[in-house]
Amino acid sequence: MKPEQNHWTKEELKTYILLLCAKADHVEAEEELNLIKSKTSAETFDKMYQEFCKDDEDKSLEKIQDAIAYLDYSNQELAKLKMDIQQVFSTDNTIVMKERNMGWILDNILY
Repeated sequence: MKPEQNHWTKEELKTYILLLCAKADHVEAEEELNLIKSKTSAETFDKMYQEFCKDDEDKSLEKIQDAIAYLDYSNQELAKLKMDIQQVFSTDNTIVMKERNMGWILDNILY
């Protein structure tokens, strides 16, 4: 077991993943953050945003991979998470290459 391993809830993990998606193009748009806030509690958002801000992209992906391995997701939950990811990407009505690449990386981690 890794010493820094987090045991997030599914809600916390979803929030963290969506924050990573919002920043995939290196710009956290207010619309994206508002969408993420609408999908979770203020307490969960604040907790995960503070943690997310301390991590670089590699660290974030490692944390997500560890959490996915720990949590038991159904296919239906994964499909819903993927829809949420795509919703964050399309908030600004365009999906740039960096967001598309992040989507592929997350697909590989999630499935």
